[in-house]
Amino acid sequence: MKKQKTCIIICGPTASGKTDIAIDVAQHFNTEIISADSRQCFKELDIAVAKPSLLQLQTVPHHFINTHHITEPFSAADYEKYALKIVTELFDKHNTVVMCGGTGLYIKAFCEGLDDFEPINENIRIEIRDEYKKQGLLWLQNCIQNEDKLYWQKGEIQNPQRLMRALEVIRGTGKSIVLQQQKLKKERDFNIVKIGIDIDRPNLYERINNRVEVMLKQGLVEEARDLFPQKNLNALQTVGYRELFDYFENNISLERAIERIKQNTRHYAKRQLTWFKKDEAVMWLKPESILEFVKNI
Repeated sequence: MKKQKTCIIICGPTASGKTDIAIDVAQHFNTEIISADSRQCFKELDIAVAKPSLLQLQTVPHHFINTHHITEPFSAADYEKYALKIVTELFDKHNTVVMCGGTGLYIKAFCEGLDDFEPINENIRIEIRDEYKKQGLLWLQNCIQNEDKLYWQKGEIQNPQRLMRALEVIRGTGKSIVLQQQKLKKERDFNIVKIGIDIDRPNLYERINNRVEVMLKQGLVEEARDLFPQKNLNALQTVGYRELFDYFENNISLERAIERIKQNTRHYAKRQLTWFKKDEAVMWLKPESILEFVKNI
């Protein structure tokens, strides 16, 4: 049976221009946008997460922007349920819906579902997070290297959230998260077109550096200072905040904090590219070619 509805996903690294392109595509189809960004959903976060401007939000209706508080836990599994509900509602009004974002795991959850895991004791989760806060990334890496050699060989060993999850699973179930990942993908009843923004690395890094400077002028330091009392929340383990929290604690200078924001954002962009490049369904197009391409879908 031919699928009548289509979701066009605009993905790629941070600062690649996803929001502007998604708005152009959504306007062409007279439709709406579902965000696939794990931080822009939080009402308290603004500048550091490059949330769409008020004008952009008024130009095209967006979903999953300013929908949650930073104190509310929210997972990729939660996103799968949320986004499928929204897209179903939007398909009642539109034949085409646009999704836009750089959180690869959220996009994966939406497109093909997530792996089912045995429940993990909450005490294990709390204990790991508390230790990570005290001892940092190196401690996490050492634990994984010793306790889950399979993940150490195949997983993202620079990503603390992924490492903590892997450690939770191995300690909670005795099995590697790698072995528990199922390869069966859920079939959606709509078409999915994934478009990655093909931007050369030097240009991307220049855009990142420039955007950080703009954020500083917009009041990034002040925003981070207001959030500092809640610095241990998971939502605030985010580039742009973490570095400034170090500055507020007199661990580094403001100049060094700014350098680290730029550097860590570049590292984050590189991880995003690595994630999306592994997805063979993503079609990589130059920004200026995307609108013309979707017109023929």
